[in-house]
Amino acid sequence: MPLQQHHNILSRIGSRIIYYSYSSNMTRTLFSLTAALVGSSSAFTQSPSFSNASFSNPPMTGTMQKNTFLPAGTDLTKRSFSSLSESASSQSSSSRHSMLFAKEMSTYDIDTDENAEQSLADNPITYGANGQPSSPQTVNGDAGNVANRYSSVLESMDLNIPSLKELPSQRAISSNDVFCNRELRLDNIRAIGFDMDYTLAQYQQPNFDKLAFDGAKEKLVNSLGYPKEVLDFEYDHTYWVRGLIIDTARGNFLKIDRHKYVRVAYHGFSPISSNMRKQIYSKTFNKQPSFTEKGFVNMDTLFQHVDAHLFALLVEMKDFGEHEFLDMRTYEEIYRQVRECVDLCHRDGVIKDEVARDPEKYLVLDDGLLPMLRQYRENGIKVFLLTNSYWEYTSTAMNYLYHEKKVDEETQKKNEWTELFDLVVVGACKPAYLKDPYLNLFRVEPEDGSLKNTDGLFEIEALGEGGAEKFLEMGKCFQGGNWNHLQAMLETTAGEEIIYVGDHLYADVLRSKRALGWRSCFIMPELPEEMRIFNSQVDLRKSIMQLRSLRDELGAYADTMRLEMTKASFSESRAMEKKIEQIEEDDGKIKEKLSEAHRQYHSAFHPRWGQMFVAGYQDSRFGYFVKNYACLYTSKATNLGLASAARAFRTSGELLPHDNMLSRPSTEFVDAEVE
Repeated sequence: MPLQQHHNILSRIGSRIIYYSYSSNMTRTLFSLTAALVGSSSAFTQSPSFSNASFSNPPMTGTMQKNTFLPAGTDLTKRSFSSLSESASSQSSSSRHSMLFAKEMSTYDIDTDENAEQSLADNPITYGANGQPSSPQTVNGDAGNVANRYSSVLESMDLNIPSLKELPSQRAISSNDVFCNRELRLDNIRAIGFDMDYTLAQYQQPNFDKLAFDGAKEKLVNSLGYPKEVLDFEYDHTYWVRGLIIDTARGNFLKIDRHKYVRVAYHGFSPISSNMRKQIYSKTFNKQPSFTEKGFVNMDTLFQHVDAHLFALLVEMKDFGEHEFLDMRTYEEIYRQVRECVDLCHRDGVIKDEVARDPEKYLVLDDGLLPMLRQYRENGIKVFLLTNSYWEYTSTAMNYLYHEKKVDEETQKKNEWTELFDLVVVGACKPAYLKDPYLNLFRVEPEDGSLKNTDGLFEIEALGEGGAEKFLEMGKCFQGGNWNHLQAMLETTAGEEIIYVGDHLYADVLRSKRALGWRSCFIMPELPEEMRIFNSQVDLRKSIMQLRSLRDELGAYADTMRLEMTKASFSESRAMEKKIEQIEEDDGKIKEKLSEAHRQYHSAFHPRWGQMFVAGYQDSRFGYFVKNYACLYTSKATNLGLASAARAFRTSGELLPHDNMLSRPSTEFVDAEVE
């Protein structure tokens, strides 16, 4: 029953709510639901402090104990949410309460618990040494044996499935699984391609990023004249998550939802207030930003954590330091020079030379890599490498992954790793490789990395029958070119015959699928941690979603009474008005608890930015693009090797709000057309 469900959730979440139920078969019933919520709600944050002598990372937040929901009847202690209790008790008339919220909220704020999201930016939650995550729980709960899980549907469909007994009692969901957004049959794939960086080659963090960070610092100071204090900057990759947007013109960092509404914003390392955020990004007329304009940079790859951290530190130095050099430069100019210096580190040997010297310090070995690539080729699927890295670095990284150790110069020149691929393309310049049909193709000499001109498509055509095979017999390593060359050499006739695996959401996934119709697999090294936290917070999330459902149901009932008041007598109208006032008061109580629970939930994922795939209660921009453009996604490329070449990936199915609401056991369908 709906009321019983609400009673259960309110008992867990801790609130006293009095409201009137309604039903065509029931008269008014008064419920008083009580429970206790115990735990520390304190959160501490500090703005970074900078002096002319030293600039470093912003101070980390203070420690606190994780909130814990206790059963109803638990004695309250001094650590209870006294502030919330005082807030609830101090509420006056519900109409005044509604007017206050109407002034503070914009048209985007319908039941979004904006205060909870903003408080995550203003007061990020962190956990101390004793703040261990809650005990792991299976997402599906206690499902019993497999027959019980499927017995109802099998009986209704009159199906006898003997193989059912072979299945385990619960389906195991692992971070090594491959997840599906768009159905895909591997046995229809003719070619599979891989990016290298953060795809086939995983990196040790923060060691690898520090090469670019430290190299860029030195270039800024020694080549561009930045203050020497920049050399004192320290790198912290944990401050950032993928999917953020850098507003280079203002020095801001944004997290937006799928509707391009900014949910959380920072200026450098300082949180931007809710009102200021709305004034900048929402309260405009006929100028709604798309966040694709010049000046907005999407953090679609892990490489951009370096740019973000160095830029944020320079924003703080410009704002709080006394440096005429920075005062004379805009935020946009500073970011552009940061990007140039970081990019130069990837091209001038700062990174390549150090990785070649000590690959064990920077590269992660995966014993599933070689078997996966060989298995694809044995199954008749063509395998290609398509990377923006140039030959020298590609050879260094792939030799280490192939031999699982640092090799001597003579062994490196042999490049035995190329036997894993039918085709190798370096210096691809994605995403231009996927868009520009006029980019020239060069052949790479593997021993020394020298380049030779080719006539590309004309040469393949001139070789006659079997031209692609003959062309590759002359050498299968190339630099540059474009997708026309690639598809001709692979002898594919349609984009859907190719699946490309990469870590860059835009250059690897979105462009290849949108422009060419390639199938795509997105690599997310962060996925295991996201899944681990989601699993530990699943009960809290269920509580939050049930409270939101309760608010929606109460709001709909109140709105029905408002309409009925226009037709009611004076006495009936007064009675309805009192009910509405009670509902609005109850709604305020629920909102208080819901806001704190929502903040706790998001802060478990990240103390500043929250859950990567979610902004508020909707998909984040990052989650939206992953869902719409990544046919598959997984935590590492070698997870694909755990599936056979005959595997068919199926989606879990999606519902629009009307179907989603009707699918709940607490709802019933009323056919308005019949009535």
